[in-house]
Amino acid sequence: MRRAGLTAVILAVPLTGLFLLLGVPRLDVTWEHHPSHFWLVLASALLSFLLGFLMAEAAARRGDARILLVALAFLSSSGFLALHALATPGVLLAGKNAGFQIASAIGLLIAAGFAAASALPLGSAGAEAVVGRRRLLLASVGAALAIWAVLALAALPPLDEPITPEAARGPLLVLWGLGVLFYGYAAYRYGRLYALRRSPVALSVTAAWVLLAEAMLAIAVSRNWQLTWWEWHLLMLLAFALVARSVWTEWKREGSSAEVFADLYEERTLGRREEVSVLFADLQGYTAFAERASAAEARAMLDEYFSAIAPVVEREGGQVVQTVGDEIFAVFQAEGHERRAARAGLGIQDVTGSVAARHPGWPRFRVGVNSGEAHVGLVQAPGARAFTPTGDVVNTGSRLEGQARAGEVVIAETTRAALGDGAVVEDLGAVPVKGKERRVRAFALRSLAAGGGERDERLEDEHSEGER
Repeated sequence: MRRAGLTAVILAVPLTGLFLLLGVPRLDVTWEHHPSHFWLVLASALLSFLLGFLMAEAAARRGDARILLVALAFLSSSGFLALHALATPGVLLAGKNAGFQIASAIGLLIAAGFAAASALPLGSAGAEAVVGRRRLLLASVGAALAIWAVLALAALPPLDEPITPEAARGPLLVLWGLGVLFYGYAAYRYGRLYALRRSPVALSVTAAWVLLAEAMLAIAVSRNWQLTWWEWHLLMLLAFALVARSVWTEWKREGSSAEVFADLYEERTLGRREEVSVLFADLQGYTAFAERASAAEARAMLDEYFSAIAPVVEREGGQVVQTVGDEIFAVFQAEGHERRAARAGLGIQDVTGSVAARHPGWPRFRVGVNSGEAHVGLVQAPGARAFTPTGDVVNTGSRLEGQARAGEVVIAETTRAALGDGAVVEDLGAVPVKGKERRVRAFALRSLAAGGGERDERLEDEHSEGER
């Protein structure tokens, strides 16, 4: 509560200063310095863009609608701020231009709409609809910026004449009124989120919404090049700087751009039941190899193998969740996850087989794949958060890997059923699995057809070690 109280006091200071300057006009002195204006606004735009980019990346990886909408708020404000920076006399245009003059107010209003939308309780269906339209939303923001820039540069109506501060005050106050409603709602909802999760990132985003609302007021009531006018530029920079500082602190602790924003995730992102495929791969005979090789040789082997495996997993839309020693754990989500995981398993054996051929004596990978329902969510370990699936499907997948021989991919019955007739397999029957009372039916995957057509993946039956 002390941190929240201190933040509230800090947020009240700029507003108090603004009213003081407006109430005592002689204090609202003029300082016209074009380079300072350009670099101040550009710094705000770059900081906002960086935050938006990182959030958009996290939203794409985690499928989180709230983070995506916040990213759009920062990206839209960034773009219009950059256009306002170009309004600085002598940078792009010699004189004033209405489009560039009011670009910052328009950008902040669009950002306010995204901020309010991010605070709405969307529900699963709404959140999935937003995430599913991620590319369209990003493209829409880019298109809006491009259209505005063209209208401003070409001085087309209604942006063909410069606007005096007196003429702009009324419309800008209307924009501020809308902005206050949107930012106010967002600040209220994020404040409640902070009270629930005690997250510094949530608190900084709450503060940013308040500061941006204050900036919109200062835009409406200030006069060019006076202190009140400079204040709204500083308010925007402060808003983005507060969020950037908390994000940087979390980044140093978590080491992942996705988990930096974990405390802003929707509840469905933090944990939900989902159909997935899991893939486990490890080196058969690694312990014996490590005993006879130096630590540097063992490390070089793992580095070469892992650098070959990661692109295969990514190409199939999977994510490497964890590497421990010589073991890799990857997860595949969304439609077609069974086929993509199986194809990744064959691909891993293909690329690691090529690596092993160049290094006689190196052990080979064995791969296990299982499909089913898992609890997918964030494991809350301070300083080491992990977004991972858990449950029986994961445990069984790990055990199936142990049933594979070197150079082989073993899949579960659920994965086999999803692959259809295009999969060439060897039925291994019901195999014993450590930790489970019942045996699990398993199959050795030899090759996989591409959507029922010609085979695009083939794994030769390479068995470098004895019978099961």
